[in-house]
Amino acid sequence: MSRLLKCFLDRPSSPALVPAKAATAVLLLAAFSFICWSLLASTTRNWEVIWKYRNAFWQGWLLTVALSSLSLVLSTLIGVVAAISRRSPIIVIRYLSIGYIESVRGTPLLVLILVLFYLVANALNITDRFLVGIVVLSLFAGAYIAEIVRAGIESVGASQRESARAIGLTTAQTYRYVIFPQALRQVLPPLAGQFASLVKDSSLLSIIGLAEFTYSAQQVNSATYSTLESYLPLALGYLVLTIPISLWTNRLSKSIRYET
Repeated sequence: MSRLLKCFLDRPSSPALVPAKAATAVLLLAAFSFICWSLLASTTRNWEVIWKYRNAFWQGWLLTVALSSLSLVLSTLIGVVAAISRRSPIIVIRYLSIGYIESVRGTPLLVLILVLFYLVANALNITDRFLVGIVVLSLFAGAYIAEIVRAGIESVGASQRESARAIGLTTAQTYRYVIFPQALRQVLPPLAGQFASLVKDSSLLSIIGLAEFTYSAQQVNSATYSTLESYLPLALGYLVLTIPISLWTNRLSKSIRYET
């Protein structure tokens, strides 16, 4: 709903239409609020029982924050390395990178979680679910980030890379001073979406018994039989994590934008 309002308000129009747009946005927000209020007030809700489990929600939310933060950093590193490796002149490195990206992108995350936890982790005698969760999320998101970064790198003209080599820059210096600064503004919007997806994808780790946010909500629902009261805080908790990522990335992309 907030994204719809933002797109509506950000659409260019004449100054005479600004009041009408604002009024329409207010009406949409009021209608959405009325629907939510009607849903919550339609039946008697058992919020007192849910309040007793606030520590479970809080601990699950903190675990999701830690899991998503570590996975975000690691997946970004994996994605950048995989994107550069895919453009490597060494055939073995290039095809290993392509194999990793295509195999992960072609596998559902739920299947990847089950395979890595019940097959690979068990074979290696790894029982730490938190560690396995970080590895799975990082590998999964890293494959998508690699394609995003590769697209940003290829958006920089070949003439600029040739000019960098002509003035004596090494490959590392070319990426550092010529390619990455220009590619960054191209990849920020899709990266924001991928980071938000990573936070939401962490909910699937509840399938292996990791006590993150979704798992905590499921346990509270099982104990109280209050479905709406258990999952509404879950939705709000994920919004608290994903909306700041989108807002921060939009602000950052505007700050580094320049005319071409």
